[in-house]
Amino acid sequence: MSTYESLGPTSDESDTGSDDYVLLGQRHKKAGESKLSAGVRLLCTTSIVRPLLLGQFLSILLCGTGVFSGLLQNQHVNLPTSQSFLMYALLCLTFSTRLAYHQGERNLFRILISLDGLKYALIGLIDVEANFLVVKAYAYTSVTSVQILDCFSIAVVLLLSRLLLKTQYQRVHYGGVLISLAGLSGLIVADVITGRNGDGTGSNPALGDLFVVLGAIMYGISNVAQEFVVKNYNTSEFLGMLGVFSTLFSGIQIIVLEGDDLSHVNFNYKVVLLWLGYVLFLYLIYTCMAYVIQQTSATVTNLSILSADFYSLILGIFIFNYAFHALYLVAFAVVMLGIAVYTCRPTETTSSPPSVNSPTQIPEKE
Repeated sequence: MSTYESLGPTSDESDTGSDDYVLLGQRHKKAGESKLSAGVRLLCTTSIVRPLLLGQFLSILLCGTGVFSGLLQNQHVNLPTSQSFLMYALLCLTFSTRLAYHQGERNLFRILISLDGLKYALIGLIDVEANFLVVKAYAYTSVTSVQILDCFSIAVVLLLSRLLLKTQYQRVHYGGVLISLAGLSGLIVADVITGRNGDGTGSNPALGDLFVVLGAIMYGISNVAQEFVVKNYNTSEFLGMLGVFSTLFSGIQIIVLEGDDLSHVNFNYKVVLLWLGYVLFLYLIYTCMAYVIQQTSATVTNLSILSADFYSLILGIFIFNYAFHALYLVAFAVVMLGIAVYTCRPTETTSSPPSVNSPTQIPEKE
């Protein structure tokens, strides 16, 4: 007699006992199915699906800027500050103008003469230099190094959110971050296998890596500051003040660093169209990112855009003749899983009752 038979009911036992045993097995089976179905339902809830969709929309926009930037480089145009200047000017034209006509204490001119104006000036400078350093790093180090070290911004966001925003993280949140980073590792490995990262050399790898780390730190600072503003005031204030100061600082930086190179650019119709496409996509990233951070958090947003490399591959197959590898699909799925794990349990802050990942929008302060 097998072990299972010795543990189960024998022929000498009553029929009632046998029925009880069958029912008990059915209850265990149903309980197992309930846990599985509950897990599937959890992953399909609005609180998880919505951040995933919003984040992937940002990734697609980020992919668009990468494509236009690559096409500009094919036209021998590599001016990171000059390319971003028009975007900042567009933010100034739209959101700063709107903020100037805003009634109440959070008016553009009142903010400019207050202590908050100095804080926004610092944020504007940080944002300009973050964009400049990361783009400039590609001239000195490999694409792989940029992809790996740029993830340092996630660690900065986690730390600053914990210290400044008083965000309470749990083990499931750290687990989600680690899973997403594992997915990014898969994307990087696939890039290496397909040769998409080139020869992996640079004119000065140490300097390039330093640029990436400094840029990632600045991105993290800017994102956390953005989360605080958009959740306590509104998106228009952040984008309006960013438009004012970043336009000013990037304009000065163009004169100092890129004035001579800019004068030698051949502005034919291809360069103009590609430049405008880059500016349009970057403008959409900034405006949409403010909304996504308001609805989710800076951490979720940074995790979501890890998948931008996958969308760049899809377009690059048709535009730059990139090679495809099945590992890309696996890595993309792992990144999505990590984001879902992170968002399955909302984070909380000690400074305010609403959760950081709650889709509920905080009313704008007048």
